[in-house]
Amino acid sequence: MTDKISCMVVDDDEVDLHTIISFLEDYPYLEVTGRYGSAAAGLAAAQQKAPDALFLDIDMPGMSGLELRERLLHIPACIFITSYPDYALESFEMAALDFLVKPFSSKRFAKTMARLQDYFTIRQKAELLNHTLGADTIFIKDGTKQVKLQLHEIIYFEALNNYTSIVTTSRKYAVLSTLGNLLKEEVFCNFIRIHRSFAVHKHFIEKVSAGEVLVANVPLPVGRNYKDSLNFLKP
Repeated sequence: MTDKISCMVVDDDEVDLHTIISFLEDYPYLEVTGRYGSAAAGLAAAQQKAPDALFLDIDMPGMSGLELRERLLHIPACIFITSYPDYALESFEMAALDFLVKPFSSKRFAKTMARLQDYFTIRQKAELLNHTLGADTIFIKDGTKQVKLQLHEIIYFEALNNYTSIVTTSRKYAVLSTLGNLLKEEVFCNFIRIHRSFAVHKHFIEKVSAGEVLVANVPLPVGRNYKDSLNFLKP
């Protein structure tokens, strides 16, 4: 992903607060927008401007980190950092992305950061295909920009586990959707599935041979169970 992840750190222990901040400084894609010694102060700041992620201590006087998270469930990601492992179940009931027990190592913290980055990468891809408009265009999210994509620019789709790669005449995109679900959308009625991993825009098909289709100079395999889908090309 290209955007920075804004985050807020809340911990009533000043030493622990500075320790977390120092760990976060090793990750340039993170931007610490606030550091607070109480849940009340963190809540007030988040209500003014919500960050992308929260790093919360749990056992704090007054409002706990769990109570703070409950009030800020609209914030996408939350990592709880506490000295008490018994809070783990409650934290995940509050949609925690991860749960760190103090003291933690830099290696363990790195795993949390990788999980956080992966989470936002997936969110970005999930928003890539936001909605369809009309019969010949779709809107996709490219980074922070909304891009109108002409359907006639799409050459083929490639299934990648739970993602689908959209290959156009100029570049590739990725959406968090299975190929099968994507093809159910009426706007993609001109695409035919030729393989469990590929569907092509039929107007880009240049040549069909045994077990292969040439699409815009790109050879793609034809699965045995999908050969009948190409019958429309027969004279």
